[in-house]
Amino acid sequence: MLLLFIPIGIMIDLSDRIDKIIAKEVPLGEVIDYYIDFTFYFANFLFPIFLFLSVIWFTSKLANNTEIIAVLSSGVSFTRFLKPYFMGATIVAALAFVMGMFIVPAASKGYNEFKFKYLKSTRNRDRTTTNLFNQLNDNDFIYVSSFNPSTKIGRDFSLEHFESNELKYKISAKNIRWVEKDSIYRLSSYTKRYIGERDDSLIVKPRLDTLFTFNLDDLTPVSYIAETKNLFELNEFIEKERKKGSSNVKTYLLVKYRRWSLPISTFILTVIAVAVSSMKRRGGMGINLAFGILIAFIFIFIDKVFGTLAERSGFSPFWAVALPNITFGCLAFYLLQNAKR
Repeated sequence: MLLLFIPIGIMIDLSDRIDKIIAKEVPLGEVIDYYIDFTFYFANFLFPIFLFLSVIWFTSKLANNTEIIAVLSSGVSFTRFLKPYFMGATIVAALAFVMGMFIVPAASKGYNEFKFKYLKSTRNRDRTTTNLFNQLNDNDFIYVSSFNPSTKIGRDFSLEHFESNELKYKISAKNIRWVEKDSIYRLSSYTKRYIGERDDSLIVKPRLDTLFTFNLDDLTPVSYIAETKNLFELNEFIEKERKKGSSNVKTYLLVKYRRWSLPISTFILTVIAVAVSSMKRRGGMGINLAFGILIAFIFIFIDKVFGTLAERSGFSPFWAVALPNITFGCLAFYLLQNAKR
């Protein structure tokens, strides 16, 4: 299934992108790297569906040749008949786990960087660039009203330093710019106010070159940042973002839970596929494939709906990932019992 569909996907994508690739004179090596990353990225994304259709196709062939009836008539139980399927599903689930946790993140980074560098019409669309805030540590908070990743310039910058929940000083600047040549930050219209018990002291300068412990890119990570991190990096990144009070933590958790749910989905979809296609039908394999494709699209639809709920509302990311598996797990159990009968 992978060998059938991935080349078709590459050709469709290339036909859609070829004008932009030629217009921007993208080097051939980068194009080849992009489609290698494209292969891993979409193979992982559609992995459960490919598995589902593969099992339906294979089992329908057995059913149409009356081989399943012969096996069961010889005294083999339906549970024993399922054993090779579960063995295969275990191998596939292990492969999907390794790919999803360690191989696909690297491919996702290359795929998204190429897409936003060459294929998107508006630059910096991959980032949030307005009203940005960050907690650097237990004491320091920074804010900029807008940030341009291309020029490394932030506007209306402020840094507030607290000790024992009391504001000690605040730094403000009209602009903050990263000067890569000198590895410094340049602040224009610089103001630093020290908060005293009885009065404040103020330092004002038209320009100040200084150093900070933060990176301006950390203030506005790309929207796909979680997809580019492996298992261990993602856990550390989520914990770091949670401490900062990032508003995107739910999106990152959704990526994490979906990676863990993929092996579970492998077993659920395998059971559904066997239960649906193990009976010989008058319409043959076509009926089984049509029914399987319908279930696959319903699965994707439900997964997308709950994922959007988790990102846009207070819905739990864990349950957004777990509920589709629970729903289809119950469906798998029902269909399996019906197939046994």
